[in-house]
Amino acid sequence: MKEGIHPNYRDVCFVDLSNGFKFVTRSCVSTREMVKMDDGRELPLFKLDTSSESHPFYTGTQKSVNDMGGRVDKFFKKFGKGAGK
Repeated sequence: MKEGIHPNYRDVCFVDLSNGFKFVTRSCVSTREMVKMDDGRELPLFKLDTSSESHPFYTGTQKSVNDMGGRVDKFFKKFGKGAGK
């Protein structure tokens, strides 16, 4: 392998800011912060807004557009369920 052309592929700790869930995986992402893990390792830290632990699609708390009482519900009330046929 050529030297100096490959990204820095290493273990990185990702943390979900919405619930504090942490997981470690290998990544090339650049980070500025470090975190000390429970096992004593010091790893680069990357902060996420959402992960599979907090995203509504994965947690089962996703709301259906048809049940929200918005524009879709008003359309169905006005034209009926078979209006799209």
